[in-house]
Amino acid sequence: MFLTIENYLFTAAMAVYLGGTALFFLFAVTKKERHARIAGVLITVGFVFHTLALVVRGIGAGRLPMANQYEFATSFAWGICLCFLVFYYRYRFYALGVFAAPILFLVIGYAAMQSREVRELMPALRSSWLGIHVSAAIIAYGAFGVSCAVSMVFLCRARLLKNKAWESYIPEEEALDRISYRAVSLGFLFLTFVMITGAIWAERAWGSYWSWDPKETWSLITWFIYAAYLHLRMNRGWRGKRAAVFAVVGFACVLFTYVGVNTLLPGLHSYA
Repeated sequence: MFLTIENYLFTAAMAVYLGGTALFFLFAVTKKERHARIAGVLITVGFVFHTLALVVRGIGAGRLPMANQYEFATSFAWGICLCFLVFYYRYRFYALGVFAAPILFLVIGYAAMQSREVRELMPALRSSWLGIHVSAAIIAYGAFGVSCAVSMVFLCRARLLKNKAWESYIPEEEALDRISYRAVSLGFLFLTFVMITGAIWAERAWGSYWSWDPKETWSLITWFIYAAYLHLRMNRGWRGKRAAVFAVVGFACVLFTYVGVNTLLPGLHSYA
């Protein structure tokens, strides 16, 4: 019963996200603010359905829904949506949805292609660290997704502003740079926590803090990319285009860490 209800809620969330994404694209074409406003409402409604789907799955499974490819992918999409909505409503930044909504839909679309079967937890996952570690990863990846979307707006800003209708919808470069920086800072804080909790959990589960598992290695690479971003920004004054490119590359590394590593480099973390 719970799985059936979750499937309905998940499908509803996907459908509403698709509607929101389509309306953001329509906003990009028409420059009519009401399309962006309705799109924002749809994404918010989708987030409610999405949250309920995760809650129902957790109740049905009798555990946190963070233990396999489908569960982590849908939670990853949930984290992107949460961070998007925070920045969207905080800054009333309608153009952000044009770039963030497709990322959200692609990730939840990836989740939809995975098996939704509810399985028993692997022995190594039967730990209170599961919720702490994976929840932090969801927030980190969500924040990095938002920073990528903002940076894409920055990189496309000059071309977009050739159409004067965009002027009231795209912030100044300094504001875009600042928003992206805040999103990266939030993501980096949580990613650092992910690395620390993961090491502690690994020592308890497998007897070693670090085993150079492919996902561990690529998580470390991702951490170094964002650490370099923050270092160059604070100590070398990197701003603008260079910082935006860094943020996009960093999120590409995030996606490879999750999708690419699971597909091409299976290891201890292949379940998620």
